[in-house]
Amino acid sequence: MTGLGMTSGGRPATPAIMIQGTGSDVGKSLIVAGLCRAFVRQGLAVRPFKPQNMSNNAAATPDGGEIGRAQALQARAARVAPSVHMNPVLLKPETDRGAQVVVQGKRRTRAEAAAYQRLKPTLMPDVLDSFARLAAEADLILVEGAGSPAEINLRAGDIANMGFAHAADVPVILVGDIDRGGVIASLVGHHAVLPPDDAARIKGFLVNRFRGDPALFSEGMAAIERFTGWPALGLVPWLPDAARLPAEDALSLAAAARSGGEGGLLVVVPMLSRMANFDDLDPLRGEPGVRVRFLAPGEALPAETGLVVLPGSKATIGDLAFLRAQGWDVDLAAHVRRGGRVVGLCGGYQMLGRTIADPDGVEGRAGTVPGLGLLDVETVLGGDKVTRPVRGRDVATNTPIEGYEIHLGRTQGPDCARPFVEIEGRPDGAVSADGRVAGTYAHGLFSADGFRARFLAGLGVASDFAYDEAVEAALDALADHLEAHLDLGRILAIARSRGA
Repeated sequence: MTGLGMTSGGRPATPAIMIQGTGSDVGKSLIVAGLCRAFVRQGLAVRPFKPQNMSNNAAATPDGGEIGRAQALQARAARVAPSVHMNPVLLKPETDRGAQVVVQGKRRTRAEAAAYQRLKPTLMPDVLDSFARLAAEADLILVEGAGSPAEINLRAGDIANMGFAHAADVPVILVGDIDRGGVIASLVGHHAVLPPDDAARIKGFLVNRFRGDPALFSEGMAAIERFTGWPALGLVPWLPDAARLPAEDALSLAAAARSGGEGGLLVVVPMLSRMANFDDLDPLRGEPGVRVRFLAPGEALPAETGLVVLPGSKATIGDLAFLRAQGWDVDLAAHVRRGGRVVGLCGGYQMLGRTIADPDGVEGRAGTVPGLGLLDVETVLGGDKVTRPVRGRDVATNTPIEGYEIHLGRTQGPDCARPFVEIEGRPDGAVSADGRVAGTYAHGLFSADGFRARFLAGLGVASDFAYDEAVEAALDALADHLEAHLDLGRILAIARSRGA
């Protein structure tokens, strides 16, 4: 344990390192996931940690809470069960300026942007408590930052980047994304604008998503070292296999909005403004006989669409209005008349009914709005939030399912007499009388290979795709990639210098 540093109580500090980025979507989440898998293969007990995350792509944890989906993937990479302490503060945007604040897995409050700036310093004790709990069971903690530490206008009271790094005494590696351009200026600019004590906490940098001959960027790496004084820890080439892993947030879906290729079953997913848990679609995206297309705002539903999936939403009533503003309600009705299929998941299920009532103003103004009328059910928002992993079976095929629930509200009506699934012995969801429209509160259904194969067979698609095996193979490929292109020994040495 020599050289690990000491805690204030005289115990060796658990090795830890924080991966911060020059911006959002520079690849921090997947780098942490790859490092989790690489170091756990070395025999270390690894835990991922993100002090604050802003995402509507959430995962339910076995301890009854919710965290960012990226941290659930990182936990999988580390071969441990996800915990609420891996992401103690989760912000779930409900409007352009307001978000639900989830602390250690449970909803604590709702805050507008300005109010949250006043609230966030009070959350540091919760963040440090969760970090200490992980440290007690780990040989190494890999911490992910949020956004960029150069957002110095948000530095006061920060809990997501340098504020946490200083409070927990964790060294930092800064990641730049060369694919978006300007990576030299971005990294050097961070050094220029960061306060000296923040810049000094950065112990090295790496450049992500390089395409081409690495030798052509050797002078660029040297220039960054010269201007910043930070050592280069690696140049990471673009990895196509990374696309097989769940996306970090909706930014990653922008390129997918108009993709789809040719042939096969066309599955269309309207990109709602507050779309949540869109990783429900990842197993379908991996199917060779399926094209998944995320429909961008303003685009019409293609006539050749075979299946529409209405995804979850953090603001069901608001997203229903958004859907109507795009004309998608008319498109959906025509799609069903042509014999097309629709599946609604969680918030998407609620939208399919006749009405959605919000008597307590959970999502804003209290009242009742008409739904799409494709299912004979009615939803009332409110009550306690349900957050839990679930197991059950598909009623139509009797195949096992496994997933999770994260929702507010209850849905009832005649079509519930034909439940879509059965969860732990109780019916869930509804199916229309003609069988073309179905909905459920269960997320993650399509991850079950047996269910997905039988569901797709009903749409004329044969499937032998093993989703979980594909995710595991992608995590191993990511770890292999990082081992080949990063100095993992030096990264571990930096982590072990914590507290020194």
